[in-house]
Amino acid sequence: MSVSISYDDTGRLILAGLTCDCRCQHNQPTQDIYVGKDLLRRIPSYIERRKLGKNCVLVADDNTYEVAGRAVQEILTSAGFEVTPCVVHREEEMLPDETACGEVLLSIVPETDFLISVGSGSVTDITRINAFRTKLPFVSVGTAASMDGYTSVVAPLLLRQVKIQRAGVCPDIIVCDIDVLKTAPLAMAASGAGDVFGKYIANADWQLGNIINDEPYCPVCASMVMDAAGKIIANADEIAKRSDVGIRALTEALILSGLSILILGNSRAAASIEHNIAQYWEMQLVQQGRVPPKHGASVGVATLLVWPYFLRFLHEDLAKLDLAKIEANRISRGDREKWMILAYGEEGGRSIMRENPDDFLTWDEQQRRIRRAQQRLPEIRAVIEAMPPLTAIEGTLRRLHGDLTPRDEDIPQDLLDISLRCGKDYRTRYTLFKLLDECGLLDGYLAALS
Repeated sequence: MSVSISYDDTGRLILAGLTCDCRCQHNQPTQDIYVGKDLLRRIPSYIERRKLGKNCVLVADDNTYEVAGRAVQEILTSAGFEVTPCVVHREEEMLPDETACGEVLLSIVPETDFLISVGSGSVTDITRINAFRTKLPFVSVGTAASMDGYTSVVAPLLLRQVKIQRAGVCPDIIVCDIDVLKTAPLAMAASGAGDVFGKYIANADWQLGNIINDEPYCPVCASMVMDAAGKIIANADEIAKRSDVGIRALTEALILSGLSILILGNSRAAASIEHNIAQYWEMQLVQQGRVPPKHGASVGVATLLVWPYFLRFLHEDLAKLDLAKIEANRISRGDREKWMILAYGEEGGRSIMRENPDDFLTWDEQQRRIRRAQQRLPEIRAVIEAMPPLTAIEGTLRRLHGDLTPRDEDIPQDLLDISLRCGKDYRTRYTLFKLLDECGLLDGYLAALS
């Protein structure tokens, strides 16, 4: 049974079909998620239904406060709530760094009952981490269908310009007012589509992890994210027009995608090498003093970038691998540490290595993985063959006037080259790029496809 969506008479989303007997740990969603028109005025009743209290800190940035934050504040105040606004002012785009997180934290007082974010990715994440650390309830009011993180329990943040992942909480209440979301620029919708299309790569890599390392794989969560991506392709024209139908379809796709993170408690179904590459671009551009592209837009570009590696692997003959040569060319631990520091910087590289100690493989483990890949090559090929045509992804992003290439995002060639080499090293999660590297094939693929 696939996951299905319906709504009650208040606009609250109801999910069916979440039952699963896989080996993954599952968290059943208990959040109230509302999708519909003219929902802002109903926010007080949604909060009262959950008995969250009357005193809140409202988090927004300069843009989102004008889009909806001011209206939400006035609506709550008129309904008898005490609202402390925390508007993070920046001359350029607000980034989810330690300064922004600190501004929210310092706005919280002992009397605060709950937090309410009004925004999309960054605003939601700086509120999410503070809700987790203070153990306060959390309400999210979306302002753009630009990313799938509204329902996430993970907060991607910047700490001293290094991208980190920290535990957060899913909002108790999520409000997606179509009237608000459709006012966002089309580029934000294209970013949302790009974020979801990365799930095709994440799903393939997750299945490879299951094949090679016996990693638990959840077919229900996988079907959720695949259905989400398919919903965007099917509604591309309506999304391009920013119609009610199109924005609802995109919003539902983002929620379905994000719920997989909530259910699993991690982002395995939603993020893999394509996110690693996009996050590397973000880290490096921030360190250069540049404002990075939208996260979802970069994920979409990275998805198009790595897809041909999967297609090329369809024709790979792993029986021809020379294991003695692979062993002789293995990188030493010391050289790998130097590589990580070169790629990610002293602090970033050492932080990533601390959080991913299993990436220092013994030769016995590397050899086991290679032999497993050789033995189960038909299954790996079947995973890749099940991916949709690349033209469907590219065509949808083009229809939404989204970014298609690193050049569209002003990613310099040297940054692009190193990101394709070091993206595999950002996390321990198994990916096709790890398989290629461990089989001694990555250099050849990079030379042929870069």
